[in-house]
Amino acid sequence: MATHAPLSEVREKPNPAIPVVVAIAAWIVPGLGHLLLRRWGRAIGFFVATAGLALAGYALRGEIFSHHSTDPFGALGFIADLGSGVFYFVSHLVETAGPDLSRASGDYGTRMLAAAGIVNLLGVIDAFGIARGRRG
Repeated sequence: MATHAPLSEVREKPNPAIPVVVAIAAWIVPGLGHLLLRRWGRAIGFFVATAGLALAGYALRGEIFSHHSTDPFGALGFIADLGSGVFYFVSHLVETAGPDLSRASGDYGTRMLAAAGIVNLLGVIDAFGIARGRRG
């Protein structure tokens, strides 16, 4: 007669695709990865921080870097801006007048847009770590 393990001892192998899906969701919409993991506070925190920095950068008419840059700093700016996910793609609709770098406020706006992307990338890394079970 074969004996079976009790249900409490049966564990499913975690799906290795889940952390990747969570990371992609966290990149596309800031905080969405944490929302999928039911980390409500972190989801709200990352969304508010990323959205606040991005909207402030738009209001100050900061520069959105494109992928056509030949300058190394322009390429880094593009990566940072792209990190903000949906806010990068919305920026092309919002920024119709173009950047205003003739004033200090435009330069600050550029920095805020890059900071929004960096904050969101930190959120992606955090959500990925939680989904893999390495963070609490």
